[in-house]
Amino acid sequence: MSAALLLAGLRLLDPETAHRLTIWGLAKGLAPAAPLAPDPRLKSHLFGLDFAHPVGLAAGFDKDAEVPDALTAVGFSFVEVGTLTPQPQAGNPRPRVFRLPADGAVINRYGFNNQGLAAAKARLAGRPRGNGILGINVGANKTSAAPIEDYRRGIIEMAPLADYLTVNVSSPNTPGLRDLQAREHLTELLAVVAAARGEDGPPVLLKIAPDLSQGELENIVEVAVDGGVDGLIVANTTVHRPADLRGRHRGEAGGLSGRPLRAPATAVLAAAYRLVDGRIPLIGVGGIASGADAYARIRAGASLVQLYTALIYNGPGLVATIVADLAALLARDGFDSLSQAVGVDAAAG
Repeated sequence: MSAALLLAGLRLLDPETAHRLTIWGLAKGLAPAAPLAPDPRLKSHLFGLDFAHPVGLAAGFDKDAEVPDALTAVGFSFVEVGTLTPQPQAGNPRPRVFRLPADGAVINRYGFNNQGLAAAKARLAGRPRGNGILGINVGANKTSAAPIEDYRRGIIEMAPLADYLTVNVSSPNTPGLRDLQAREHLTELLAVVAAARGEDGPPVLLKIAPDLSQGELENIVEVAVDGGVDGLIVANTTVHRPADLRGRHRGEAGGLSGRPLRAPATAVLAAAYRLVDGRIPLIGVGGIASGADAYARIRAGASLVQLYTALIYNGPGLVATIVADLAALLARDGFDSLSQAVGVDAAAG
């Protein structure tokens, strides 16, 4: 069966069933490997890690760290698994994810459904290191009385297995989680995270929301840099609903991802880039579905980019296409390396 027919077949299923079937197929080795030989100008060295190209998989796809190596084989230069919480949790009731194909978008209210830290730790413990860069995204349980303690546990448990860790305080689907982006709470959280990570632990990134005022973003950047965060991931899904959404599920509650997020995510990334002022790198995510999208995000300030929603509509072959297009765009504009293009469009904002 061709990849196009398989993708069309998956879209006949409800989104969550299609997702679970895709994970099953990856675990069984049914996805063809697509080893890439990227243009050398796409290489970068960030967070003490060597990235062959800038295109990674965002958290939320491989929630339980079941198939990171299969996803690396598809062509991603780095794969971020999770979000993982200390205790297993079922997440919100189904249905909880909705396609908006006319908008190239998805709305989800999964609610950090995952099998918990212990299951992921057992699964990853036997994984050979060096099979690609692995990020592990950690969060807090919905019913936790001490969410900051949940992050501390996540960092301690996952640090020995991760090439980098992500602190997720920006999902809209766990009540109160985004409150941790406020200055006082974030300062406390990052102090706990830094102590849990220790001096020899992996780099720690902070994933933030797109739905931030300029003042909120300024506070987050200041606290993150002062708190020893190694980078920012900009941005998570949005709770805003553009007036021109067409999909019949546009009124569903949850986080909106995909094409409608492209412009706001790019804007907040550029604003963050200006505020960071070269002190830490940024990863751009949200609405990236082509090489042109990825390049625009790099020119807005991202050193790396991540995908998820676009894979639902375009399949895994999109990774190789974006990587090839990025190399061509860098060459067109006379850049000898990816780093030369980072942020060239951000200053005007």
